This record gives sequence, C-alpha cells and structure tokens, in this order.
Amino acid sequence: MQVVKLSLKEANKIPIEADEVNPDNFAGKTEEEIKAIKVWYGNDQYHLGDFFNVKVEGSDSVENTKIVFEGDVSRVKRIGQNMSAGEIEINGNVDMHCGFGMKGGKIVINGDADNWLGCEMTGGEIILNGNASYYVGSGYRGESCGMRGGKITINGNAKDYLGEHMCGGEILVKGSVGLLPAISNNGGKIIIEGNATMPASEMKSGMVIIKGETFDLLPSFKEEGTEEFGGVTYRKFTGDVNVGGKGILLIK
Repeated sequence: MQVVKLSLKEANKIPIEADEVNPDNFAGKTEEEIKAIKVWYGNDQYHLGDFFNVKVEGSDSVENTKIVFEGDVSRVKRIGQNMSAGEIEINGNVDMHCGFGMKGGKIVINGDADNWLGCEMTGGEIILNGNASYYVGSGYRGESCGMRGGKITINGNAKDYLGEHMCGGEILVKGSVGLLPAISNNGGKIIIEGNATMPASEMKSGMVIIKGETFDLLPSFKEEGTEEFGGVTYRKFTGDVNVGGKGILLIK
C-alpha cells in the first residue's frame, strides 16, 4: 500500500488547478517526484511542493495508492480528475470539479463540495459526507452528456441542477435538493431521500425517485398508477412528454 499525505503550507486565495493530483500520477513515485508535479496557479505553472507538504509512505500500484488531504482545500480544483483507480480522502471542503471525468477508484470527502462534483464521470465512486453545490454529476457547459457511470452518494443536501444531462450511473442524495434535479436526463438513476422542486424537466429516459416532498411537478408528465421500490409504494409518472421522453419518475 502507498499512502501520500498532502497538507497546504498556507491558505491560498487564488485557486490551484490540481488536475494532475490523482493516484494514477502518484503511484510508485517518491516524495521528491510528487513534489515536482506541475499545477496551475493563476496564469503560471508551479510545482505541487510549492504549495503542499508531501509525505509518502510505501510504494505500490495505482490500485493500492491512497492520497489523503488533511485540512480545507476549498480553493483547490480538479482533485481526482480522470483517475482510474486507487483512493482519495479529503478531510475538509473541496473546490470545483472534484472527480471530473473519473473512470474508477474512490473519492471520500469529509466536508462540503463546490460545483460540478463528479462532472462527466464514467466509473468509480464518490462519497460526500457534507453538502454539495450546483451541477452534481452533470455535463460541463455545452456537453450533451454528463455522468455516464459510477455512483455519487451525498450524505447531505445538494443545490440546483443535480444530474443535469445525466446519461448513466447513479446519484443518491440523503438530504434535499434545489431546483430542476434530473433536467434533460438521458439515463441513469437518481434517488432523493429529501425534497425536490420541479424534477426531471425535459427528461428523455432514466429513473428519478423522490422520497420526500415534490414541489411544482411539471404538467408534462403522465401518471400511470403506482410502482413499488424498496418496499414503498410510489405514484408513477412517465415523461417528459414535451420531448417524447420515456423516463420514470416515482414520487410519494
């Protein structure tokens, strides 16, 4: 097992773009090699070691490499971008695009996450033990497909546009969400244990299950009786008929 521990030397006001910080790039590397990895800070590139204290324990494959962030990294973006295996643990808040394009492995965040958590991920697992901001599991601006695979679990609340343009995978929210969850969905499953407002607008396929209260349900969904899920009976709707959608929306 290889464990790489990172902690900021001092709080940064300008965001650090840490798209190279993932187990794929850390596996088998020494402390000095990891410190030499380049990150963007403003308009220039610097070494990771310019900003972080780095401690390496052991040496192993990508699958057996774990990165641990100690403390708040709410101004560090793109942690875990494109990772294929291994694990990242963040003990604090994290900035935008954490897990962007993630293909495999696991990210655990013991804090809150900013926008675009798990954006366009295709595999792996993200567990957020806090609250999420906007566009969880969505596609970036102009993309027709967001999350395609994997699973995101949010043990708090999430803001608007959860799973926007989602094409596959699963999102589970233990709390409530904001406006327009599952907007323009093309596949996958979203389970919301709290409340949701105006869900599944322009959904073409996929499934959305809302266990709390549903506000402002669109009139462009067709009610088709009931369906049981997890031992609970829900009202079943299909749509969004405005776009010829055949998605399934289950609400209490």
